Amino acid sequence: MKSGVIVFASLVASGALAFVSGFAPAQTYPSKPIRLIVPFPPGGGTDVTARILAQALFDGPGWQVVVENRPGATGRIGTEFAAKAPPDGYTLLLGTAGPNAILPGAYSKLPYDAVRDFAPISLIDSAAYALVMHPSLPVRSVKDLIVIARNRPGQITFASAGNLSVGHLAGEFFKQFAKVDITHVAYKGGGPAVIATVSGETALYFGGPSVVQQAKAGRLRAVATTGAKRSKVFPDLPTIAETLPGYEIAQWVGVLAPAATPRELVLNLHATIVKAVGTAKVTQQFADVGSERIGNSPDEFAAHIKTEIAKWGKVIKGSNVPLE
Repeated sequence: MKSGVIVFASLVASGALAFVSGFAPAQTYPSKPIRLIVPFPPGGGTDVTARILAQALFDGPGWQVVVENRPGATGRIGTEFAAKAPPDGYTLLLGTAGPNAILPGAYSKLPYDAVRDFAPISLIDSAAYALVMHPSLPVRSVKDLIVIARNRPGQITFASAGNLSVGHLAGEFFKQFAKVDITHVAYKGGGPAVIATVSGETALYFGGPSVVQQAKAGRLRAVATTGAKRSKVFPDLPTIAETLPGYEIAQWVGVLAPAATPRELVLNLHATIVKAVGTAKVTQQFADVGSERIGNSPDEFAAHIKTEIAKWGKVIKGSNVPLE
């Protein structure tokens, strides 16, 4: 009897520890749907990546992942929500360069700390942006755009997903490199910005995966890409750097959990996610929308975020980008 009591007490203690940690054993996780927070509206590039990832996790391990869009304040609202969620693996964030590196590099005070408040899991993909425009604009190349912009200072508009978004900075950098005056128009997310450019409400857009199909369908005209090398999606398009040496912009997307998420769960999530997006099918899905699939370790992702924050901070301070 005495040994039985000891065993029972041991089991109770183990159960209590599991309860306190907030993490059930790996074989029982997940026991309910996982929320994947996207801090931007539906239809934009981050949303596209989120839905590819959610489907991959269903097709692979059979996890149910619900994509939850929480847009606003250039990604601050959804990012803050994820940072303050219970660290139990059931609320994850699809982080991007904007709210997880650019905003921390620009502001000393945010409603979240991009380093301390998150447990990075893995990068998912990276993509150069494409410079696209409404077909009515008589531009076929970067050189054409520079000429027309210099002849019409301040009259050509470019849309973005919001102030200090990657697309906004891509346009600001273009202004500096090309020495032109084009006017920024901020929208609440990439989806609305794409719609505005397709409709002709704005003339230009520096966009990620969400613009690929629009360009291929002829609703937008793509003239260049923003990466250091030519895109596999638009192999015939030159990079902006071929006309303006030194110009380079890329977007990245990765999965993060709240900071106190147990390390065992972070590693479980990492292994499962990397495997799910590593299939030929998912790799092709990313390629179809202009992204290159990337997987790295949680520690490598954490180091990447710190490097990005430092880089964007220097860039913003030296470029006179208007802060809110």
